[in-house]
Amino acid sequence: MNFYSQLETILLTDAIERKESLLTEAMEYCNTEEVTPEAGFAPRSFETPSYARRCRIVAPRDLPRRRKFTTTEGLALQVHAIAHIEYSAVDLAVDAVYRFPEMPREYKRDWLEVAQEEIRHFGMLERILEALGHRYGDFPVHRGLFDAAKHTEGDVLDRMAVIPRHYEATGLDVNPRIVEKLTPLSRKPEVAALLEALEVIYEEEIDHVRKGDRWFRYVCRERGLDPERTFMEILARYRLAGTRAALNVEARREAGFACSELLRLGAETCEE
Repeated sequence: MNFYSQLETILLTDAIERKESLLTEAMEYCNTEEVTPEAGFAPRSFETPSYARRCRIVAPRDLPRRRKFTTTEGLALQVHAIAHIEYSAVDLAVDAVYRFPEMPREYKRDWLEVAQEEIRHFGMLERILEALGHRYGDFPVHRGLFDAAKHTEGDVLDRMAVIPRHYEATGLDVNPRIVEKLTPLSRKPEVAALLEALEVIYEEEIDHVRKGDRWFRYVCRERGLDPERTFMEILARYRLAGTRAALNVEARREAGFACSELLRLGAETCEE
């Protein structure tokens, strides 16, 4: 197998079933072989995300306004938005392997595993969306996560800080708030299915953030950097710093964040 060519194919295709089958092959190969790129390999810098053929991409301000969960259309909009995050996360995880071949094999296995889990998350949400009479691509999307990955494609340290430790950790903050709003409507079959999917996603996303934390700290050790100071510097450089309301301290702690940095990020309290 040309491992990196296979990863490139995964990143280019918009067929989730093809992504899944190619990922299974890549993971099997990575588990049994020492993965090294061919001489002269240089990762491509992609200009458009793979979902561009399936979705109409708009600026965030032009996205349709979220309606109440009590309407079928409003619920479908919410499910579509989460499904888009999960689809994007598949490519982000694969790109983390494709773009940084110098990282250890265990790093590669970690992010291929994350990609497989993100595909499963997408599948759960896609089935709910179809039960609501819609498909992925029926609503406009933005390319914010793709752009964040593109901006950090030059340095694995920045990538681990910005994608898992910032954006995915923000998902841990938001998930319980969505669950709280949906719970009163849980007698509806689609809402019950969505709540079940969100519970699975929440538990597995903690592990994804933990993997990001692990490899962020690994690179910091390799470079002799202080992790907490470096993380805050990277957030500032990408204009992601600032007080963030309602941090999910418990989940972030489980994922590897230190209390000292959570307090700097805006947590009111945190116990070691």
